[in-house]
Amino acid sequence: MASDDNAKPEEDAPEAETPESGAAAERPESPEEPAEVGESEPERIAALVAALQAEKRELKEQLLRALAETENVRRRAQREREDSAKYAVAPLAKDLLSVCDNLRRAIESVSAEAAEADPQLKTLLEGVALTERGLMEAFGRHHIEAIEPLGEKLDPNLHHALFEVPDPEQPAGTVAQVIEVGYRLRDRLLREAKVGVYKGGPAAGAKPEPAPEAEAAAAEAPEPQEAPEAEQPASEDPGSSGNGAAKPGQRIDTAV
Repeated sequence: MASDDNAKPEEDAPEAETPESGAAAERPESPEEPAEVGESEPERIAALVAALQAEKRELKEQLLRALAETENVRRRAQREREDSAKYAVAPLAKDLLSVCDNLRRAIESVSAEAAEADPQLKTLLEGVALTERGLMEAFGRHHIEAIEPLGEKLDPNLHHALFEVPDPEQPAGTVAQVIEVGYRLRDRLLREAKVGVYKGGPAAGAKPEPAPEAEAAAAEAPEPQEAPEAEQPASEDPGSSGNGAAKPGQRIDTAV
């Protein structure tokens, strides 16, 4: 029985220590932690909401940029597909332009008298002309047009001037001769037309501009009226020499 009494106080000792240690551990935590958690929660929630809104705006901008780039790529691909369908025949057409030129040279190299004198040559010429006509019809089906600007104003986008023809009676910049016919496919140029243009006359399309100059000259005309009276004897001399070799015109006579 003595052994049992001695064992009991040993078992009761740890039971007395446990409540004191638990109370000591709970005392610092219970007054401080609830106050800190209650103060920081609204700030944390506001910061989290602001971060989520900023992320939302950034993602929205990225999505809009991606959609815009995708739309641009789609339109570019559609435009390239349409252009390839329209102008796919351009490489072949450029290679056939020299064939068309040779056919035209062959036709122009034979005169009408030579063709009438030789029946075989006439038949051959007709065959070449039919071949050229068939080739031009094929060009027309594929929207290929010839550029023959004879008598038109020079267009640097379509014509290439090789030389100038002095002629004061023709407006300057007008096509005087077509050396090589040009071609275009729809609105795209395949080959420029090689031409010669007039030089020395008034510029093409510049006829309304000399009107004010003529009015100014007419206003100043009364002052130099005496000059033609002094030149009357000089005009009589070319009249007498007009029967001779002085035939180039009045400009040469006045120089004399």
